[in-house]
Amino acid sequence: MRTGKWYDCLDPELEALRSAARRAVHQHNTLPPWGRGAVAPLLHRLLGQVGEGVFLEAPFHCAYGFNISLGDNVYLNAGCAILDSGSVTIGTRSMLGPNVQIYCAQHHKDAARRAAGEEIAYPVQIGEDVWIGGGAIIMPGTTIGDAAIIGAGSVVTRDVAAGVTVVGNPARLISG
Repeated sequence: MRTGKWYDCLDPELEALRSAARRAVHQHNTLPPWGRGAVAPLLHRLLGQVGEGVFLEAPFHCAYGFNISLGDNVYLNAGCAILDSGSVTIGTRSMLGPNVQIYCAQHHKDAARRAAGEEIAYPVQIGEDVWIGGGAIIMPGTTIGDAAIIGAGSVVTRDVAAGVTVVGNPARLISG
């Protein structure tokens, strides 16, 4: 999975890792806000990197957790889902609106290979000071440059340059 090659997502070792992530996510999503803090303890330990001032609203979901790196003062609003079979880096001061989804996995196009669990993971990189509007979907292998804005409901299928605004499905440049 980490090598960028096709792998079996049904592998028992990967299922055990996803199970650990589900436990951490469950704790985060069910603790009362005054007991959870900014990131619940199990989830904080699971995530690859958590900068100072990070805040994850509940509910939150991730596939593995350890592939996620969050810079300082990152904010994820309620309902964000990060399917981190590849690395996901979110830069300092970036904000994700409610129900933003980040995907790293691509399933095989051949039906038999897909049914057998074959998939490949591509990293997602989000720069610093990025604002991603609610309901946006970030597809595998995309990079979003510093200070970019992704409009609510947009589907990002390719890289977004620094400082520009994109909207729509697929997301297209409106300013820069």
